[in-house]
Amino acid sequence: MYGWTGNVLRVNLADGSFRREALREDLARDYLGARGLGTRYFVDEVDPMVDPLAPENKLFFVAGPLTGTLATSAGRFNVVAKSPLTGTIGASNSGGYWGPELKFAGWDMVVLEGKSPKPVYLYLYNDKAELRDASALWGKDTHEATDLLLGETDPEAKVACIGPAGENLVLLANIINDKHRAPGRGGMGAVMGSKNVKALVVRGTKGVRVADREAFLDAVKQARAKLAAHPVTSGGLPLYGTNVLVNILNQSGGLPTRNFQTGVFEGADRIGGETQRDTRLHRNKGCFGCTVACGRVSFAADPYAHEGEGPEYESTWSFGADCGVDDIDAIAVANYRCNELGLDTISLGSTLACAMELYERGYLDRQTAGHDLRFGNARAMVDLVEDAGYRRGFGELLGQGSWRLASHFGHPELSMTVKKQEMPAYDPRAIQGIGLNYATSNRGGCHVRGYLISPEILGVPQKLDPQSIEEKPAWDKVFQDLTAAVDSAGLCLFTTFGIGGEEVAAQLAAATGVPYTAEDVLKVGERIWNLERLFNLKAGFSAADDTLPPRLLGDPMPEGPHKGRVSRVPEMLPRYYEARGWDARGVPTPEKLAELGLD
Repeated sequence: MYGWTGNVLRVNLADGSFRREALREDLARDYLGARGLGTRYFVDEVDPMVDPLAPENKLFFVAGPLTGTLATSAGRFNVVAKSPLTGTIGASNSGGYWGPELKFAGWDMVVLEGKSPKPVYLYLYNDKAELRDASALWGKDTHEATDLLLGETDPEAKVACIGPAGENLVLLANIINDKHRAPGRGGMGAVMGSKNVKALVVRGTKGVRVADREAFLDAVKQARAKLAAHPVTSGGLPLYGTNVLVNILNQSGGLPTRNFQTGVFEGADRIGGETQRDTRLHRNKGCFGCTVACGRVSFAADPYAHEGEGPEYESTWSFGADCGVDDIDAIAVANYRCNELGLDTISLGSTLACAMELYERGYLDRQTAGHDLRFGNARAMVDLVEDAGYRRGFGELLGQGSWRLASHFGHPELSMTVKKQEMPAYDPRAIQGIGLNYATSNRGGCHVRGYLISPEILGVPQKLDPQSIEEKPAWDKVFQDLTAAVDSAGLCLFTTFGIGGEEVAAQLAAATGVPYTAEDVLKVGERIWNLERLFNLKAGFSAADDTLPPRLLGDPMPEGPHKGRVSRVPEMLPRYYEARGWDARGVPTPEKLAELGLD
């Protein structure tokens, strides 16, 4: 095989055995890799009703066929399992260098099965696999554990590990790779912790073969030229990182503030990308094979003196505007500690915002919270990040996410979630298409399943009126399908600001030898989306779950350019189902399943 290595490693954690098997070429062609191929294997092997923290829930680490090649920003991999936060299919995407290293070691996929009787870590050196005792690493944060593991194995190895949050089965726990990158959302760190696995350490010295080297290099050259010419990928992201969006969204009236009570934050300029670059940036940084380099190597000043990477836009928003905090240093250290403890910044920041609203409304008292938890209390926010990671005090409730927190106090309507996962940094009352994407996302509230912010706010590939709804169902479908394919190829989603299906298909075809076209790429994405939907339906989800919090549907935006507006998801949803070839209940029709080879 070309592009793919053709190898899958299965790890039986219960007895410590390994099994190597050939990658199924038919499934690789139809689902590519990473998110798609991992989901196909997962759906075939795991009961949709499985307890996400039970040994029967398998954990798949999967690279794409372009991962580790010279393709545009080809450093991505996915972790697939059933999510303990939502109960949906969980597929978490990450960049950095771990995914390419897996390919260099000769593997497309590693499957963790069962549960180890004691803490262990997996060490892969090319074809050699070992399970090693991790008892001495248990309790270490992700940075200390990474350093210790590199000392025990190979300083050139790449590490994906969990921190205390994953070990303590916090539902918001992330896996952290390369110290600063995360297969985020959905609690994959808790699944890894439930299996007593501290880390996967990989060292590879092989290359990735491509089918047609000359055609591949030509396709890559053309794609990179488009990225170099696009103002987002050559200007905004390298210069200011994803935090460039803080002021853009605030000026657009769509920056969710104080738990989505409004869409305008008076402190936006103090925490945005421009201020970060001018006052807190060491340098920017890219993932494997990236020409954009949107990452930030940064620092927090006293009294929170700390260094790390980020925060990215979503983290700045969740610990900033959503919590009513305009202290750039408190936001940064909350982000750094999440990386070190292994926590999802979007979900935890949003859960803290929910707690602050519960507190201000009198549903949560100071004795229970342990702090004066009014919006804007930066010190309380930073302290509670720590408590959540260790399930300590009020952190026990915070670590379960905002839906469980708000339900505990009798007010689930104050949880800004879809399918129990916290929505990211865009208010659907101001931006209608992203609201539909949130509602229909197969893994709960998520912006990177169909980033309609691109046309609705940034005007890429064309400008859409954020309040129009007529065309949004069709746009959402296309964006969701293309994103699924890009994720599965092993490319960074940010490349789609400058390139599209044609460029993705050209790189895939030259790398794998499979003659993919742009239409094929979209069909692959549609197949993946429908497969995820089928899993969720079997897991007990229905059209009733394709909705938004009551606040966004019924409480008009109180100020800003979109004052008086609500989300119109209920009007768009029937036409979205129709565009997808689903029935009125949101179930894929037999004809659609036959078309996609899912019957």
